[in-house]
Amino acid sequence: MHTIRTTPDNIRLQAIDTNVTKTPYYGINGGFFWEGALLSIAVINDQPLKGLPGDYGSGWYNTGVDTNLKRGTLVWDDITKRFSIQVVTNAGELTVTDKHHYWAQGGVSMRLNDSFGWENDMISEEMPAYDESRMRTAIVYDNLENMYMIVTPTYCTIAEFRTAILETLGDRRIVDGIYLDGDGSSQMQCRYVRLNGDHRQVYQMLALIQ
Repeated sequence: MHTIRTTPDNIRLQAIDTNVTKTPYYGINGGFFWEGALLSIAVINDQPLKGLPGDYGSGWYNTGVDTNLKRGTLVWDDITKRFSIQVVTNAGELTVTDKHHYWAQGGVSMRLNDSFGWENDMISEEMPAYDESRMRTAIVYDNLENMYMIVTPTYCTIAEFRTAILETLGDRRIVDGIYLDGDGSSQMQCRYVRLNGDHRQVYQMLALIQ
């Protein structure tokens, strides 16, 4: 399991159309997609990455088989300097102090503090292949608002991935997080690590600004 620790001010949501390891950026893959359309919320200051608010595939919606799907979304409020996980269908439902000062990345809720209900919530949010062994990607944050971008090239179920995160980062006082797209899309690039998943192209990533 590989982790990049950074701060929310050092993150830029970035639209791409290649493998993360072929970009000039350090970072990890983002949310779910289908044929180039973003199926997870990816917005900066109320503007989706690929189009206009309300456009399908732009990053405005969390969507899947169910077009009214509500999924866990990591929200950074740049006014209060606080993270939250909000379960919404579209970016218009997000609660922030100022719509011109935030970013939000959609995924699937982890519910790290809920030992009993987390699995039902994850299933209701339609996490793909949760009980199969796949490569995995996630983001979590701690009580000091540091964030940890996590990718494992080791094939595992969601339950195994969640347990490994809690065991590895448990002393960091982590609060919560979201699962991102996984399997061949689980990709990371930093100074010492290059994980290219199954070499596929992805369409959105979380990139380090510096």
